Amino acid sequence: MTRSLLGTAAPGFDRPLEVLEACHDRIARQCDTLEKLLAHLPSHGSDDQARQAARAVMTYFDTAAVHHHDDEERNLFPLLEQAGAPGACDLVETLTLEHDELALLWRQLRPDLQQVEQGVATLPNEGLVRRFVALYRSHLEFENTRVLPLARQVLGRAEIERLGRAMAARRALRPAQDERT
Repeated sequence: MTRSLLGTAAPGFDRPLEVLEACHDRIARQCDTLEKLLAHLPSHGSDDQARQAARAVMTYFDTAAVHHHDDEERNLFPLLEQAGAPGACDLVETLTLEHDELALLWRQLRPDLQQVEQGVATLPNEGLVRRFVALYRSHLEFENTRVLPLARQVLGRAEIERLGRAMAARRALRPAQDERT
């Protein structure tokens, strides 16, 4: 692990499964921010805090979350299938469909957040935010409790190293650099 300037320990790409898990934590925090934003907007409108929160959420889900899904779909999931992990094909199909649904929900939610970020007094569609957050939370829980433990069980050192190199390359980083997504 390396230390960021903020002092928070962050795994490097030499430990890609830990990077994925840390990214899950960051996604969960962005979901928390979305929920806080819903509560904040009715009484405060699109004030500085709301604009900053909307901008941070959009930046995260426009970039880091996309990289994360690519890490899983293009690299981790194929490795699990190649390793013959029990139930891997069903897991991959289910999780890929969830990624597609999350991407669709994000495309629907983003314009409302863009309005908030621009200072327009608007409320994001509460039902849409709640669906997005709920699906992400259940998705992350499943990956943390089923997929990552399975990967730790069936993937060898060479596969883990290949995963880390691919993840770093996606972000144009060296494998030992700490994860920023």
